[in-house]
Amino acid sequence: MPKWGMIIDIPKCTGCYNCFTACKDEHWDNDYPPYSAAQPKHGQFWINIDTKERGSHPFIKVAHMPVLCVHCDNAPCIKAASDGALYKRPDGIVIIDPQKAVTQKKIVDACPYHVIFWNEEKKLPQKCTFCVHRLEQGKTPRCVQVCPSGALIFGDLDDPKSEVYRILTSGKTEVLNPELKTKPRVYYIGIPKHFIAGSVVYGDMDECAEGITVTLTERASGKAMNTTTNKYGEFEFDGLDAGKYVVQLKCAGYVAKTIDVQLKTDNYLGAIFLSR
Repeated sequence: MPKWGMIIDIPKCTGCYNCFTACKDEHWDNDYPPYSAAQPKHGQFWINIDTKERGSHPFIKVAHMPVLCVHCDNAPCIKAASDGALYKRPDGIVIIDPQKAVTQKKIVDACPYHVIFWNEEKKLPQKCTFCVHRLEQGKTPRCVQVCPSGALIFGDLDDPKSEVYRILTSGKTEVLNPELKTKPRVYYIGIPKHFIAGSVVYGDMDECAEGITVTLTERASGKAMNTTTNKYGEFEFDGLDAGKYVVQLKCAGYVAKTIDVQLKTDNYLGAIFLSR
């Protein structure tokens, strides 16, 4: 039996909302017993896009992060439910029983990811089902089907031939809020952390300094990484944890430059002028 899961590649997501629209089209006004009742037209987002604007002018980045039920193996919502209103299938999918869960609003409050929604008309908690009705027809979830950039990758986490297995075993993935220890089945690539960036300028010529070697060292660990400036003199180190760092710039014929950075959020250092 497959063990279903999803990998979300954040750098590939363009924020087009195809997944959101397709999910609404699939589930609004459509019942799929015994797995789900019809989603209301407004107020529920079984998959949504969390857009994060990073940095400040003139160096701004935008990351789009699809968010949905992560189908935890250690699901707090299942523990909160009564009378078997929530259960995990053998294939790993967490299902809210649309009949047994009526009036159980405590299920909504139990989700630490805030991806279970309350249907006021039906008095029913609702969420993503991984489109289990489609899986049983040999199809993929609608959100995966319509994603134009390949940011949503779905498959059998236990199948060595599947793409999700290959990516998962590569060590590139992480989960949301690992401190919750819920053992989610939705993994992410490229969850936004922090960046350090800057623009290097030849001070004597007032020109962009292309090809300059920039070294970033984390003070606590001594770990160093290198990059070179592009044709606009820009450099960037992304995916950094908060902490103390040292930025060093070296260029033949110019005085080496060292900048200490206390990183708490994305940090654009501005224009850095090299002098002879």
